Amino acid sequence: MTALPKSARRRLLLTATASALALGAGVAPAAALPMPAQFAPAADVGPAPTTTPPFSTPNTDECPQRQAPPPAIDLSEAPRPGEQAPAPVPVPDDPVGGAALGNCGIVTAPGTPPLPADISAHGWVLSDLDSGQILAAKDPHGRYRPASTIKILLSLVALDELDLNHTVTATPDDAAMEGSSVGLGAGGTYTNLQLMQGLVMRSGNDAAHALAAQLGGDEATVAKMNAKAHSLGALDTRTASVSGLDGPGMSTSPYDLALFFRAAMQNPTFAQLISTETVQFPGHPADPTKPDDKPVEPHPIYNDNQLLANYPGALGGKTGYTDDARQTFVGGADHDGRRLAVTLMAADVLPIRPWEQVSRLLDYGYSLDRTAEVGTLVDPVAASDTPAVEVAGPATHGPGGMDLASGSDLPNKDIAGRVAVGLVGFCVVVGLLVWARALTRRRRR
Repeated sequence: MTALPKSARRRLLLTATASALALGAGVAPAAALPMPAQFAPAADVGPAPTTTPPFSTPNTDECPQRQAPPPAIDLSEAPRPGEQAPAPVPVPDDPVGGAALGNCGIVTAPGTPPLPADISAHGWVLSDLDSGQILAAKDPHGRYRPASTIKILLSLVALDELDLNHTVTATPDDAAMEGSSVGLGAGGTYTNLQLMQGLVMRSGNDAAHALAAQLGGDEATVAKMNAKAHSLGALDTRTASVSGLDGPGMSTSPYDLALFFRAAMQNPTFAQLISTETVQFPGHPADPTKPDDKPVEPHPIYNDNQLLANYPGALGGKTGYTDDARQTFVGGADHDGRRLAVTLMAADVLPIRPWEQVSRLLDYGYSLDRTAEVGTLVDPVAASDTPAVEVAGPATHGPGGMDLASGSDLPNKDIAGRVAVGLVGFCVVVGLLVWARALTRRRRR
């Protein structure tokens, strides 16, 4: 091939440099200088694409997540050495909430308009918080990772068991929790109400840890969360951490998240927490183990849910994100007394942000006839119908996780309790028999 003359090489270099600078500045490059024929592209090579492919909603028609979430992209769910990952949560024979919800693709009622565009979530559910109607859905029972939306389930457990006026002192372990934080400091004092504000408004993993410590620790709290999920009829769920950090076996579905949100919204305290835009939060003293640490003064914290600030009638909700879960989001609104909610899973920030996708689905829901329905959110399971939960050994996996392959509950001390109850019952029966025999003898005399 003939060598390119020095002058031509200089012209090409200048052209390439100018084009690169122009592209970096976000403007169209100037017209390129003529290229010598011997360096022109072959005639059968088409021009480089100038636009990105158009967005299309992820296709889930073939049920890729019927049994389990997509493979992890990191080691967050890797079992500890010598241990095995728990088996997937069993898939019920009949779809919970109605036969149509067994469809893994888009589920809409007959005669309803097309769904809004730009929804990047792999799975979602649009529901009525009061009637329990499901208006539309996509892969409603697909198994995905919840990220911090699972804090709704933790909230349900905490609100059931903890005194919100009780004051606790944050520990170094609380303050050192990885991921999102409300800013607890070791030695700082907080009421449980303030911890709940940090949990719901700022998605604080540190607040989750401090609450779980009062519920028996991370392992016991995870077991209580799983038991609560089962009691609500959520059969796609296995929690592996109290905060939503990924762990072995972590799984839930858009349908189950809708169950959690509906149950939580029946609690006035939770409803107030998610609708609060800002509150004053306590400061904390300097950490004596850190020479350069300084005390933190009381300061305001703000709700991180953009739906609350941008959608008319918004009730609030919960955000979530991990590398494996991607974007998750739960949100609701009230228009003229009708409260609708949307749960998004495995979404992205493109082409529009998750709260904007929720906004579009809420608009769609409010445009439908009130009779539109593709399924229902089931009512909580009666205590006598709650599935038996096997007892687990010590915790085994991940951040705050435990081996939940069998849907384990509290540790083995429960066995001793059942044995004690059995012995007491046996003694009572023996005593009654002895008394009856003595009574019979007296009558014979």
